[in-house]
Amino acid sequence: MCRIAGVSSTPRPPSVDHGVVSLLWALFFGVFIYFGLLAIGASGAFSFVLALISAAAIWLFVRLRGEGDSG
Repeated sequence: MCRIAGVSSTPRPPSVDHGVVSLLWALFFGVFIYFGLLAIGASGAFSFVLALISAAAIWLFVRLRGEGDSG
């Protein structure tokens, strides 16, 4: 009688490119900044431009500096 051995390791989550992770962080904080500026009374156009510039800076920062050595 032949038996198949059970798998003892847990599956790992799929690998996501660091550029995608950087984009998600930038989008999240860009939207956060946009609605935060609207909440304190800034105009919509000013909020949009500042959030867009901030999201680009956040994307660049996380893309260049965010991936660290975890060990």
